[in-house]
Amino acid sequence: MALTSMFGGAACAGEKADRLPAPQIELNADKNPKPGETHVAIVAGGCFWCMDGIFRQIQGVTDVTSGYAGGTKETANYEAVCSHTTDHAEAVRITYDPTKITYGQLLQVFFSLHDPTTKDRQGNDVGRQYRSAVFYLDEDQKHVAEAYIKQLDATKIFPNPIVTTLEPLKPDAFYPAEDYHQNYVACHLGNPYVRYHALPMVQKVREEFKDKVTPATTQP
Repeated sequence: MALTSMFGGAACAGEKADRLPAPQIELNADKNPKPGETHVAIVAGGCFWCMDGIFRQIQGVTDVTSGYAGGTKETANYEAVCSHTTDHAEAVRITYDPTKITYGQLLQVFFSLHDPTTKDRQGNDVGRQYRSAVFYLDEDQKHVAEAYIKQLDATKIFPNPIVTTLEPLKPDAFYPAEDYHQNYVACHLGNPYVRYHALPMVQKVREEFKDKVTPATTQP
């Protein structure tokens, strides 16, 4: 059964919010992509299970990997990260087709589906690993993310200022999480955390970004 079929049939409810405006500035590399090339975005917005479930639905996203960013390779494991002794964030590496989705549009989804105004926490998930962060791979990505944050703050669409950090990251400094964390939502639909936290976010992205999600398939 397709991932989108499982999500589309889940009985979930989430609060409906106004869709965030599209970024006014886009990534230069996305404007004239070469046929067949893929680009990468790395973001953190709380538990990586939720972010993984969200971005797997987006058209043009070809791969999502849950992992750790912002710390060292030696301590890039779930036990160490949860001990609050490392500087990692639970992050997702999003590989995408720039002919179908842009970096700016991915940021639009990202900022719409988590709270970027709370420092080191998302709801009841509290700790440095749950911080809101954009890990930029070059100055162009930094510029787009920085401009979008300023744009959103200027609109006052959030009641409080955005505290999302912009952190430089080398491509090889993203460390994939353990295998059991990958595609976690689709593989653990009965998990209480998934049912009450992740699935409402998955449903919300389907409601707010109908033009950007992969159409749900009919379950055989």
